[in-house]
Amino acid sequence: MDNSSIIILAIAIIVGVLGVYLFAYFREIRGVKKEQKKTAFDATLQLQAYERLTILAERISLKNIMSRVSPANMPAAVYHSLLVESIKQEYEYNLSQQLYVSAQAWQAVTNLKEQNIFILHQLAATLPGTATGLDLSKRVLELLDADPKASLHGIVLEALRYEARQLMSGK
Repeated sequence: MDNSSIIILAIAIIVGVLGVYLFAYFREIRGVKKEQKKTAFDATLQLQAYERLTILAERISLKNIMSRVSPANMPAAVYHSLLVESIKQEYEYNLSQQLYVSAQAWQAVTNLKEQNIFILHQLAATLPGTATGLDLSKRVLELLDADPKASLHGIVLEALRYEARQLMSGK
């Protein structure tokens, strides 16, 4: 083997090794970019879920649910059933959001739903059989006005905001 053949072979080996290295490097870069895009996409889905759950918490707050479901001349028992059903429907409509938020955030929303239903059951049980939906709505408002902390609504909203801020700050 002469010197020119050895030089060509050495150059071929160097080019081959360099080619393999560059191929691996660019493949890794593409993987990192793909992972960054996936992470950004996941963060976007999570933020959207926190937004959705914030809306849910607002929609199932006792004051807001009563403003949407009018007691218009109905018996308290019927109004009670409509309020409970509305809360359950709102919650069920958003069940998929639990995939994107922490277990604690989802549990907080679930606790809010359960507490609001419990409050409605308890207050409805204190009313006479002849009570109207308006009587029930007055009882609920009296409870909330007497003790604004009677509802988990504010605490749940703050927990959702906190987790969303943590996500946005990258922590």
